[in-house]
Amino acid sequence: MGTMAHETRPAQSPLRMTASATSPDLPPPPSARFGKPLSGWRLQLYTIIFEADTRAGQLFDRWLIALILLSLAVVVADSLSLMQDRFARLFTVMEWMFTFVFTVEYVARLVCVRHPLRYATSFFGIVDLLAILPTYLALLFPELHALIDVRVLRLLRVFRIFKLTAYVVEYQMLGAALVASRRKILVFLSAVLMAVVVMGTLMYVVEGPANGFTSIPVAIYWAITTLTTVGFGDITPKTDLGRLIASMMMLLGWGTLAVPTGIVTSEMAAQRMRRPATTRTCHECLTEGHTPDAHFCMHCGARLPPYQTQ
Repeated sequence: MGTMAHETRPAQSPLRMTASATSPDLPPPPSARFGKPLSGWRLQLYTIIFEADTRAGQLFDRWLIALILLSLAVVVADSLSLMQDRFARLFTVMEWMFTFVFTVEYVARLVCVRHPLRYATSFFGIVDLLAILPTYLALLFPELHALIDVRVLRLLRVFRIFKLTAYVVEYQMLGAALVASRRKILVFLSAVLMAVVVMGTLMYVVEGPANGFTSIPVAIYWAITTLTTVGFGDITPKTDLGRLIASMMMLLGWGTLAVPTGIVTSEMAAQRMRRPATTRTCHECLTEGHTPDAHFCMHCGARLPPYQTQ
């Protein structure tokens, strides 16, 4: 591995120099943010924890997701008085088992990266810490019950559900699609806001305070509930013209709901087209996303190590 990293690099073409393994809309890979070890047991541990192309990495992700879901199920069950009375001891033992496993995982993530502080202060690093911190705080500071209910600390364990997004690629694609389409969605929401203001003002003029439209803000509230097809029914038009306007807004609402769906769906399709083929990483520049049959890095031109799937 070390000899391949110091091989003479082939001449770089302009295409290779400008190519990027990931789209600008996608978040940078963990190897670029936290630093990937180049050799030894730390590299093996990194490959298992942060990459998902190997069999060991896939098994790690699946077992971790299962443990996260199981720990959340225990938290939910423990909140039921009937379950708590019958299985209080079992829940306590399981909670400490989950805390131990997640603590080992958290330490392993810090050990296998070259920049542990950078990972510890990242979003998922903070979430990992919040997943294990409440149990230790309740043990080390039992007097906290006089200041704050221990259940508040237990609720913090719900942060574990956010860890799921670190291992499910579809969540990451959805997040990237929402970020990429944020300007289109903002323009769409601006148009909807203008429509409800205009229609609300019109309904205030047509219906008036006698029919419940006591002010323009109240009429705008009615326009929002009508356009979104919610229709609470607390305010309804009484005149024929008002009912005609309401009918038009209801029909408009059905078409309006389809617009953001189409925007996000098109961005998700574009993200899938630009999606990296694998989590295969160049050890020289730490660029991720090379195809399984690639021999050289698409970014720096360095020779890639053999692709591993076992």
